[in-house]
Amino acid sequence: MQTSEYAAFDAVGLAELIRAGDITASELTETAIETIRDRNPAINAVIDTYFDRARDILSSKTLPPGPFHGVPFLFKDLQAEAAMPVTYGSVFFRDFVAPAGDVIGERMREAGFSVLGRSASPEFGLLPITESLLHGPTRNPWDLTRSPGGSSGGAAAAVAAGMIPMAHGGDGGGSLRIPASACGLFALKPSRGTMPRQPNSLADRIAIDGCISRSVRDTAAFLDAIGGPTLGDLWRVPSNGPTLTSALQTEVRPLRIAVRSTDHMGRPVHPACRDMIASVVALLESLGHTVAEESPPLDGAAMEDAFLTLWAAFPATAFRTILDEAGEIKRTVRLLRKPLGDYRTMQVLGRAIAKGTGLPAFEPFTWGLIQRARKLSATDILYAFRKLQEVAYAYGDFFGNYDVELSPVLSTPPVHIGEIDQTKPMDELTDQLAKYVGFTPIANFAGLPAMSVPLYWTDEEVPIGAHFTSAHGNDALLIQLARQLEQARPWRDKRPPAASSKPSADK
Repeated sequence: MQTSEYAAFDAVGLAELIRAGDITASELTETAIETIRDRNPAINAVIDTYFDRARDILSSKTLPPGPFHGVPFLFKDLQAEAAMPVTYGSVFFRDFVAPAGDVIGERMREAGFSVLGRSASPEFGLLPITESLLHGPTRNPWDLTRSPGGSSGGAAAAVAAGMIPMAHGGDGGGSLRIPASACGLFALKPSRGTMPRQPNSLADRIAIDGCISRSVRDTAAFLDAIGGPTLGDLWRVPSNGPTLTSALQTEVRPLRIAVRSTDHMGRPVHPACRDMIASVVALLESLGHTVAEESPPLDGAAMEDAFLTLWAAFPATAFRTILDEAGEIKRTVRLLRKPLGDYRTMQVLGRAIAKGTGLPAFEPFTWGLIQRARKLSATDILYAFRKLQEVAYAYGDFFGNYDVELSPVLSTPPVHIGEIDQTKPMDELTDQLAKYVGFTPIANFAGLPAMSVPLYWTDEEVPIGAHFTSAHGNDALLIQLARQLEQARPWRDKRPPAASSKPSADK
């Protein structure tokens, strides 16, 4: 299969070709490997490759016969697999080998994906850009001077550049939807409780797994194959109803859609984002939907404070869990933790790593969050969860009057590489981040389904996604709306400049 043919198919289409015998999984894998080798150097989306491993699995005929059997795929570099390297985008974990995997990884393997490597992530997935010190910046295939977003930026860049048709990602504040918007792709953050969280629910009130794809049907099929909670998960949405794929067979009904054109603090958005809203509103009205400017009453300042409290606590909690795992296999970690505790152990190991690598073991934003976490009490954490639950109740009432909310994904077009500078004072940096991502975290706070739909490009051919949110459990409704929009304003044939051989970064 030629690269141009390969890029014309989505993941479902490629799986159908394999099942029909029109191409073998091995042939498809070789095409994907060639494409990654050709295009990745200028983009830096794929930071580790499993090419020989993928070939061995295919030649031994041990790849599961799932719905995506043989389809090339990437895991995000936050996804642990037993006995495989995972860096979490961090210098501290540059040589870490995961002692165990998890349910989501097992399900992706069982779905039959041919996993070819790992996609880049910012350190611990904490930022809406993908520019880790360990791996360097990942570039946006639409404009190599811009960021592909984050934290699933490597996944989005790889899909947009045509290296793979679909990639794994996660979303704890917009980490699927932001890269999808920046790279002209589709992503749906599912409702809380629809995806497995075992064994570690570090941020299960807020974060959830999913994928980034070029088509609505790909995302529907992925969530059908991977979704469903496991016994013991804190939140569980029954998975015995109609599938998202079957929902695509039903036309979406006329919807009541509320439009939010400023964020929860009343901050205005970039003119290009306003133009996107106007364009999408006109499209929605032409399709028979009713659109009105309205938003629920929210205490924006309290909501931001609560999110920052929890975002500080999550990396500290993640460190403790990872050190627990590392302590089982690394005698040094085990010996240090007992007398020193987690924080001092990280300091001691961090200094040794920095001396050996010439790079700080932790990036400034990560370390700043950990410093904040040390000052938090249990009361602070519980109060933050309470404030976020108030957001869920406010949206519960709001969606009694509306079916869907429309907003921008981001307050501006995707930022340029280096524009979000971690050397800034922490308060200045967090203020910049809050303004940039003022729309997406709300769905995480309230556990709502939300999606980025690629419906608008600027005059400079920079994509700006339309953000749709609905009530908890309305994933099928959003998928139906996305399918209608995909048919009304198709995007799959749009290709960025970097979806060609060896694009130049000199721009």
